[in-house]
Amino acid sequence: MNAERLRDDRGDTLIELLITVIIMGIAVAVLIGGIATSIRITDIHRKQAVAGAAVRDLAEAIESRVAASPTGYVDCAGPDAYRASYTPPAGYAHTLAVTYWDGSAFTSTCGGTDRALQRLRLTVSSQDGRASESLDLVIRRPCRPTDPAC
Repeated sequence: MNAERLRDDRGDTLIELLITVIIMGIAVAVLIGGIATSIRITDIHRKQAVAGAAVRDLAEAIESRVAASPTGYVDCAGPDAYRASYTPPAGYAHTLAVTYWDGSAFTSTCGGTDRALQRLRLTVSSQDGRASESLDLVIRRPCRPTDPAC
């Protein structure tokens, strides 16, 4: 009985300790990878939220500009015609693409005669390319009693 007791009290072997250290190392590596992924996803979500708010702000700025005066609507407008109405947040850029109503569909060319209806594709994206939000905005020339004949 004394010999069996001595054999059990010898402690852990070097191989058992190495296996324990390897298992702990793998667990720590997985934990650090999970934290890094969580940080990256949080950054992307935050940037998408900012881009979403910015694209809505851009749409509201253009709508306000068009509604403010008869000259706010630009006939056969190019992408730069409405760009000055908004400055995106730092670290973000915005683009505008304009298509024109020709009586049956939106086309990429104005054709010289603006039919008082334009569709703007507004896009705000982060400069690192992690987030991008787009919005289609259809605007029409205001037609008020004081405006020229519509």
